[in-house]
Amino acid sequence: MMFTPYRPVLALPSVRPLLLVAMLARVPTAAAGVTLTLHVVLDLHRGYAAAGLVGAAMTVGTAIGAPLLGRLVDRRGLRPVLLLTTLVEAAFWATAQAMPYRLLLAAAFVGGLCALPVFSVVRQSLAALTPERHRRQAYALDSMSVELSFMTGPALAVFLATTVSARVTMLTVGAGVVAAGTALLLLNPPVRAAAEPAGERVRVRRRDWLAGRLLAVLVVSAAGTLVLGGTDVSVVAMLRGADQVGWTGAVLALWGGFSLIGGFAYGALHRAIAPAALTALLCLLTIPVGLSGGRWWLLALALLPAGALCAPTLAATADAVSRLVPPSVRGEAMGLHGSAITVGIALGAPLAGAVIDASGPAWGFAATGAVGLLAVLASRLLPQRRPPAEPSPDPHRPARPSASPSIV
Repeated sequence: MMFTPYRPVLALPSVRPLLLVAMLARVPTAAAGVTLTLHVVLDLHRGYAAAGLVGAAMTVGTAIGAPLLGRLVDRRGLRPVLLLTTLVEAAFWATAQAMPYRLLLAAAFVGGLCALPVFSVVRQSLAALTPERHRRQAYALDSMSVELSFMTGPALAVFLATTVSARVTMLTVGAGVVAAGTALLLLNPPVRAAAEPAGERVRVRRRDWLAGRLLAVLVVSAAGTLVLGGTDVSVVAMLRGADQVGWTGAVLALWGGFSLIGGFAYGALHRAIAPAALTALLCLLTIPVGLSGGRWWLLALALLPAGALCAPTLAATADAVSRLVPPSVRGEAMGLHGSAITVGIALGAPLAGAVIDASGPAWGFAATGAVGLLAVLASRLLPQRRPPAEPSPDPHRPARPSASPSIV
């Protein structure tokens, strides 16, 4: 049965509550972007370009802050980081709805810089809680929970903003983020297995692990999410051009459903598929989606093959990162993975938008798919040097073996 590979993972006592808390904690995070956009447009009476700048400021802050917070987790532990980020998030969301635009722009960057690191912390903890032979299934479950959060969060934010107000939505999102940080503080999931040395006892030079194979995975991660960001914009543009914009929610929901099915199937496979291969397929299958024409149901069907690869791609790249770095720097590495994902999405949307403005909606899919594919091919040019073993804090204890060479 397809459920069989997941049973050993779900049988681990700490994994089930972690996945449940992670899914709920990501809902307000998923709603943050659209909430800020609606606040700037509806409450501050600014244009979408101004709203985009606020979103970009938060995105840049998040991309910079994720590896810094991950490094802090490696050095000082999880709880100080969760306490810091929860307090900063609480302050931001409590005051942002009353800020003038220019102050909001600066505060959004700080809010992103100290954003609650739900994504990287959960992935780091799954690596600590799950034996390597079951880690692919754990990350597949995590990717499916991400999909559910992003299918729920923005929709709830839009509903609340249009029925109550964008200001109330901002306060609600802030309350949700604080609740998420509190839940993670109480759960306090381990970020290192019991047999793995603590970060303050082991020093690994960054140039030893942030090299060839890991950089290739980060490039592939960014390429995959670049295609996802471009697809999101292209779907809206194509349906708007065909005067079927009312079906946008249904098409995006189906796209998310295809990703859920693909993620479940990926975790049930007997053998892993390399992240580069999955991402290359995602890019290739995205290129012709624009040929589906303007009918919403044809567009939804055209999204099925590429959509089924979304969650597997995210799961495979997270799994690869967890295996390619020593445990003592896994937090920083997962932060870099999160930054790569964030940068990819941030680049994909404007790239697709520029191509759509110049050539039409169908070319948005082709352009982002082609650029993503070129990035995957470029990642293969990086030197595939084997990562170092984890140094042992005890001179009489042998070092842990390095990661498997077949995961990139």
